[in-house]
Amino acid sequence: MIRMNETEKLKKAIEEAKDICVFTGAGISCPSGIPDFRSADGLYNDKGTAKYSPEEMISHSFFVSHTDMFFDFYKSKMVYVNAKPNEAHIYFADLEKAGKRVSVVTQNIDGLHTDAGSSEVYELHGTTHRNYCTKCRKQFPEYYIFESKEPVPTCPDCGPGSQIRPDVTLYGESLPNDFSRALD
Repeated sequence: MIRMNETEKLKKAIEEAKDICVFTGAGISCPSGIPDFRSADGLYNDKGTAKYSPEEMISHSFFVSHTDMFFDFYKSKMVYVNAKPNEAHIYFADLEKAGKRVSVVTQNIDGLHTDAGSSEVYELHGTTHRNYCTKCRKQFPEYYIFESKEPVPTCPDCGPGSQIRPDVTLYGESLPNDFSRALD
């Protein structure tokens, strides 16, 4: 009797499945050059700003009280505009192209699953690819944040005092209410 190892069992299960749900986190994007949060080289161990911890700098309260510092940190440590999907992201998109229904639920905000071609992606914490005006809710692409000549990007329609913010869940904020309904 030949026994399958765990990798062979997983491969067989994927081959036989019609519907697959994948849960991903920071580790899947590390090969794309995006550091995780908790490893020795991760974001939480970055001592670049001794006065504030990274957790504090990506919180809603910090966004409100130190918006210019938030954007400095966000643009330098949270957004990787040159990152490309890696083999893992592409693998899940290829399974979909092969006729399987693949749902990806991710904690990542990098948008790499969508960039790879997966169509059913649930981004628990939002994505850096979307940004919006806090007054009128108008949407702005990722590059708008970087092309802004102001330290805090503002909405051209709402003018001074308006802020563009990333469509990501910051510490101290709840997950979007409509997320659980999307999985039904």
